[in-house]
Amino acid sequence: MNRRRSNIEIISDMLRVGENGAGKTEIMYSANMSYSQLQKYLSFLIGHGFIDKLEVGNPVVTYGVTEKGLALLRSIDAILEVLELRDNDF
Repeated sequence: MNRRRSNIEIISDMLRVGENGAGKTEIMYSANMSYSQLQKYLSFLIGHGFIDKLEVGNPVVTYGVTEKGLALLRSIDAILEVLELRDNDF
């Protein structure tokens, strides 16, 4: 059954890609999202301190997950693991 990903799953995918640092294009393709989605979610994650914007050079910019972002990723993974056990209930 195909279903749309939730906001939480998208955020989880983005945080996972950014664990070792990644550019916008890598995040966008790895998390399977459009550029407008990337802009919206990236802005949210940076604004809440889950991802940092790191200037590596000119014009190279990399995004990396903060400690707060790693804690969020661990929490999301734990919740999704519990919910998947009950996935057959739907």
